[in-house]
Amino acid sequence: MWDFSWLERRWPGAGFEDWDKALDELVGRGYNAVRIEAYPHLVSADAKKEWTLNEVWNQQVWGSPDLNKVCVQPNLNQFIRKCKERDVKVGLSSWYRQDTENVYQTITTPENMASIWVDTLRSIQSEGLLDNILYVDLCNEWPGDLWAPFFKKLYPDVQWGQWYKEASLRWMKTSISLLRQEFPDMPFLFSFDCQDVRKYNELDTSFLDMYEHHVWMVHQNNNEFYKQVGYKDGHFAPQAYKNVVKNAEPLYHQKPDYWQKLLTDKIELLGECARKNNTPLCTTECWGIVDYKDWPLLHWDWVKELCELGVKTALSTNSWIAIASSNFCSPQFVGMWRDIEWHRRLTNLITQTPVNEAFYKNPNALKVIYRL
Repeated sequence: MWDFSWLERRWPGAGFEDWDKALDELVGRGYNAVRIEAYPHLVSADAKKEWTLNEVWNQQVWGSPDLNKVCVQPNLNQFIRKCKERDVKVGLSSWYRQDTENVYQTITTPENMASIWVDTLRSIQSEGLLDNILYVDLCNEWPGDLWAPFFKKLYPDVQWGQWYKEASLRWMKTSISLLRQEFPDMPFLFSFDCQDVRKYNELDTSFLDMYEHHVWMVHQNNNEFYKQVGYKDGHFAPQAYKNVVKNAEPLYHQKPDYWQKLLTDKIELLGECARKNNTPLCTTECWGIVDYKDWPLLHWDWVKELCELGVKTALSTNSWIAIASSNFCSPQFVGMWRDIEWHRRLTNLITQTPVNEAFYKNPNALKVIYRL
């Protein structure tokens, strides 16, 4: 997951100031795809304009910790082309980054959302790069208010993760249907951060070409781990990370088997749901702790242990066709990024695991499989 960092973290030492270097390092670790912010609302409004973006947070190291300026095009196409040259596929998503002109507020209907994505995909298609797009995730962690505040304003009763509510389903089905009219061979979906994975079995989800589901140990059992750590309000409050430093690793080592089982149980249940619906899974944000960074007294060993367990468990279910090693697989997370052998070990496992044969019988899944 290179999210909005690919474009916003380009100052010296931020990790993406040299795309060639970052991509060469990615390939050297065995990865063959990235998931990035496409800024569709900004592309549609004025693709080549210099936009001023507000920071999402200043305690995390995804994106920029302060105001920043970006031009989406031609940078988006240049980046996709560099990926294509290295046989790295690109999954497009959007966190609907909020700029100082509040362009995101123009998204008031699913038709609006479809329209801005049509404009974005056409801008990529104009340079012959559409074949390098793996899939399009219309909104990150839909319908979360941090990433889709326009939806929350219209439907305040729909809470984070409740993609299965009627208003949400109507929106998703409408926007995807319109996009399929323009790009019938492109895989379309919304990504989710929802603890009740059985919802996949209770509803008709055939409008999704793939399940892009985010899974972390710390969220299981009603956020039990984070509650015991005392982690909350981690966007701008330094105290959140002070609590992680003090409590997270010791808590994990007190009963690692317990925390690991919370993770593996959820992965296995999610895999079971995917197989039941013959719909493949993709997970790009995962597996242990959500928020982490290079910081005094924070160590990566226990995080990597959980992430390796998550990857191996997901592979064992035969339900995933795209798997991230963590949501820290990015150059700015130096402590994670520099362990090249760890990355290679996991990517070897991922790339050598065959796709479940049953998914070849699902026409929607084939759209993704044939792009891999």
